[in-house]
Parts: sequence; C-alpha cells; structure tokens
Amino acid sequence: MTQTRRQFLKTTALATAAFCLAGSSLALAQAVDQDELVKPGPLGDKILGDENAPVTIVEYASMTCGHCANFHERTYPALKADYIDTGKVRFIFREFPLDPVAAGAFMLARCAPADKYFEIVDIMFEQQRTWAFTDNPYQSMLDFSKQIGFTKESFEECLGNQGLLDAIDAVKNRGANEFGVNSTPTFFINGEKHSGALSIEEMGKLIDANL
Repeated sequence: MTQTRRQFLKTTALATAAFCLAGSSLALAQAVDQDELVKPGPLGDKILGDENAPVTIVEYASMTCGHCANFHERTYPALKADYIDTGKVRFIFREFPLDPVAAGAFMLARCAPADKYFEIVDIMFEQQRTWAFTDNPYQSMLDFSKQIGFTKESFEECLGNQGLLDAIDAVKNRGANEFGVNSTPTFFINGEKHSGALSIEEMGKLIDANL
C-alpha cells in the first residue's frame, strides 16, 4: 500500500453492516482443524486464560464493528469472570479489520506496551463512537491515542509501520482464506465456528458442552 498513513486514516470507515452481525448462529456450526487454528500469526497471539484450559475460544473482531463492541461490553465481562479467570477457557483475540480505521486502531493496540493490549482494546470498544465514526477519523484517532499514552510523533511512527500493517492483514487474510471468517465477530469454540454477538447464555451453553 503506497498511500501515506495520514491518507490511510483520513479515509472514512467503509460500511461494515454487512460484515458485522448482531445475531448468533448456534446451529449447523462449521468445524475447522483446531491444531491449525491455534497456530499464531506473525505478531503472535494475544491470549488470556490457562493454556491447559479444556475450551479454547478464538475471536476474530474488527475495532469498528458495533456488534463486536456490544459483545465486549455485554458478554465479555461475564465470560472473563466465569470462564477465563476460572481456568475453563483459554481466550485468543485476533485482528480482522473491516476498514482502514479498524486497521489503524489495531496498529495502535499493538504498538502500546504488550501488557496493555487487552486494556486498550476494551477502551477502544467502550469509546468506539468517539474515534471510529467521525468526519475526520485521522484527527479523532490522534486525539484518542493521546488518552492511552501516545504522542503525535509516536502515533505517526506506529501508523507508518508498514510491516505491522502487513502482519495484521496477514492475520485477517488467513482467517478468511483458511477458516472461512467473513463477518465479525466470529468465534471458534474448540474449533466450531459461530458468527454473531453471542450472549453469555448462548456462549455458556457452547462452552459447557465442551467441559
């Protein structure tokens, strides 16, 4: 990609409604090879929970997806408290940006200190409308980045890292080409694919069936 990072982020976020699903699909779940699924991408995976947990959940999400934000606001806290923190679930979060603004947000999360990744992702989802859906996404994201410790210089340095962008795109492309991810959020629960913002009740049933 030859366009500058400033132009990249000035691009208005593409329409993502067709890719960002509100419902859930508990029936006719497709399965993928779990051993292949859990192989990390070029940046390594972001993981929470016990590596020996009986259930592994892989989430593919986009930072500009409203339904992803709803999942992380409504379902994720209970998932973490009841299943991840109790050793029942290992949770792997993967980047699947649906537009340039989402890609930029993931780049910032990766440029931040490694132990702050999930905290920053949570804040990004909580404040999604303040930075993701504006007339000037570059300026909005710059303003937001300063809240999480970036300067203008470190912000532009991060978003100018072509290798980082390429690695995030590689995660997305592998998810699409190898595992059939075509919407966000998409979850793989012990290799079974489920699309949509699952409630904690729906997710709990799927997890419990694997315990």
